Amino acid sequence: MLSRRRVVALAAGVALQPLAMLPASAAQPLKVVATTGMIADAARQVGGDLVEVRALMGPGIDPHSYRQTRSDIVAMTRADLVLWHGLYLEAQMQAFFQAFGRKRPLVAVAEALPRGLLRHHDDYEDKFDPHIWMVPDLWKHAVAEVQRALTGVRPESAEIFAANAAAHLAALDRLSDYAGKTLAGVPEAARVLLTAHDAFGYFGDAYGFEVLGIQGISTESEAGLNRIGQLVDLLVARGIGAVFVESSVSDRNIRALIEGAGARGHTVRIGGELYSDAMGPEGSYEGTYIGMIDHNVTVIAGALGADAPARGMDGKLSAGS
Repeated sequence: MLSRRRVVALAAGVALQPLAMLPASAAQPLKVVATTGMIADAARQVGGDLVEVRALMGPGIDPHSYRQTRSDIVAMTRADLVLWHGLYLEAQMQAFFQAFGRKRPLVAVAEALPRGLLRHHDDYEDKFDPHIWMVPDLWKHAVAEVQRALTGVRPESAEIFAANAAAHLAALDRLSDYAGKTLAGVPEAARVLLTAHDAFGYFGDAYGFEVLGIQGISTESEAGLNRIGQLVDLLVARGIGAVFVESSVSDRNIRALIEGAGARGHTVRIGGELYSDAMGPEGSYEGTYIGMIDHNVTVIAGALGADAPARGMDGKLSAGS
């Protein structure tokens, strides 16, 4: 694994052309590298056939602790555009991107959100919660920034990017409507979402849920015995019957909660697996942004007492989701 010093040196030392000397040929698809699957999906939706997108972090990968590999660096130096999230999500890659962005087209798509829409970070006073993709209405800002970035690299395709973005934004409006109506069916007393780490803060604000994470906003934060003990007390006292695991985070702490509540005579079940920091399997419906959120909304609503359709918004969710 490369050290931070070596990564920065490698990024700064590669012979790269200035941005003005990097016009992308209209005959070739734009080579786009995105850090997360959510950003890669946005680039594919907006770019359509005009882009060739590679996501660095696939299903089940935790972006909070991810470090770029040699092959990642090669892919980024050969790309026409690199899209990353920002808001300190890819904390381990921060130094690399600061060096890389001086030489190549690089856009942090979440940094485009107005600061008034962002939640403050639990662990860093001057930073924000990066999990904006949990709410479609917030994610639309990131999609618009992807459109802007693609247009900047290939302005002659601006009309195509605009049309594709408009179609995707309309789909996100429909997803937002489904989420609001479906989650409204959860009884008020049951609107408690307890997960492995605090990735659902924006979700809770948008849909009226109390959100509790064993770990903080970053999976790098520690979950001590005191925290688990406090949450066991809460589960028992409030009669909460369902908690949720995450596809990109170990379920060890969730299992400890369930066992602790059981030792107190209170039964807690796993309400389902949610996609928090990564999407579902590649090639699946859940491996798209819309499928990811459809899955989360449907699983949460169904587990907490709403009459949610078993296969989601359009019947596309995998059986057993």
